[in-house]
Amino acid sequence: MRLTRKRLCSFLIALYCLFSLYAAYHVFFGRRRQTSAASLRGLRKGAAPARDRRGRVQSSLGSEEWNPWEGDEKYEQQHRFKTSLQIVNKSTKGKTDFQVQIWGKAAIGLYLWEHIFEGLLDPTDVTAQWREGNSIVGRTHYSFITGPAVVPGYFSVDVNNVVLILNGREKAKVFYATQWLLYAKNLVQTQKLQHLAVVLLGNEHCNNDWINQFLKRNGGFVELLFIIYDSPWINNMDVFQWPLGVATYRNFPVVEASWSMLHNERPYLCNFLGTVYENSSRQELMNILKQEGIDKLCLVSVREQWQPQETNESLKTYQEALLHSDLTLCPVGVNTECYRIYEACSYGSIPVVEDVMTAGSCGNTSIYHSAPLQLLKSMDAPFIFIKNWKELPAVLEKEKTIILQEKIQRRKMLLHWYQHFKIELKMRFTNILKSSFFNEQ
Repeated sequence: MRLTRKRLCSFLIALYCLFSLYAAYHVFFGRRRQTSAASLRGLRKGAAPARDRRGRVQSSLGSEEWNPWEGDEKYEQQHRFKTSLQIVNKSTKGKTDFQVQIWGKAAIGLYLWEHIFEGLLDPTDVTAQWREGNSIVGRTHYSFITGPAVVPGYFSVDVNNVVLILNGREKAKVFYATQWLLYAKNLVQTQKLQHLAVVLLGNEHCNNDWINQFLKRNGGFVELLFIIYDSPWINNMDVFQWPLGVATYRNFPVVEASWSMLHNERPYLCNFLGTVYENSSRQELMNILKQEGIDKLCLVSVREQWQPQETNESLKTYQEALLHSDLTLCPVGVNTECYRIYEACSYGSIPVVEDVMTAGSCGNTSIYHSAPLQLLKSMDAPFIFIKNWKELPAVLEKEKTIILQEKIQRRKMLLHWYQHFKIELKMRFTNILKSSFFNEQ
């Protein structure tokens, strides 16, 4: 009996010692591991890059998350979703019914691919000689190639259906675009190419007669033409309007919305950073801003001559102006449509658009009663349209009375509309190609 008690006491003492060692381990080592894990999460969260592989930038021009207080679980969930989506895209590549290759030989091609199709490019370096990507929309597999190394006759053509993106804005660009069309013509004639569509950055006065001879309806081989600006040729049968988009040639990025973009007070009522041309409505705009003292409420920075190059500093300054202004003033230039309209949408800053026709042949047809900006108006763009800059003081007086909560709702509406606008264009583009190239309704 005494032996049994002795064994029981020894067992309890041993159990107590083991429990004490286990508790001590968690106190002294478990806390350190938790601290280390927390530090790792903090580093991972705080060190998020300003750009990902698609060239996106955080809207706050920093490292802010959409909702910083929601923890790392959302980040991990999004990461897993993106990874699984890429796997799905790869696995369905061979199951698609239609194959289309896009040759991007104008900067507007990057707006189509990165902003509308939300496609990736490899390598990410914008100065690379050759860049390519893949995307699936429904049952259509798109491949995209761009860069200086994409030259007629110096890359293999192993596709039957091509979309060629060209710049025809000025004489030198037209010559270069013509060489590409002649190359494509030879491919069609030798049956190496079956179908061809063109996305064209047209002339700002809509003088695009040079491409007429290549259209299929005129005996050519270009089945579809997607053209920028309000061309009188647009019939929505074989000629369609396409948006100008953002200035990708000046490295304007894909912008991801943030909590602050929606909810923060913006220090400026409006902004205008740009070139003031002689004898233009922009001079009238500047006079009104100064006379009414509005320039003290708005962020205004102007120059007398247009500058094609963009520095990192000037791009950041411009992005901050969009982010910190409730309204973005969009006076006409050579054409009513300008990059500034779409760039303002990217940052939730309402475009105030000068709604007048410019000189030239754009919109000169009886069916376009709502020209200019027919495409944007047809999709109910939530902009402020004015016919004369004399209306601006009244617009800004009303703006002063709008409370923050109303502005938040307005920003949400603009960002939602812009996202829907791009999705709708992607689906329209795909459906038009399927109907023309593959006789698929």
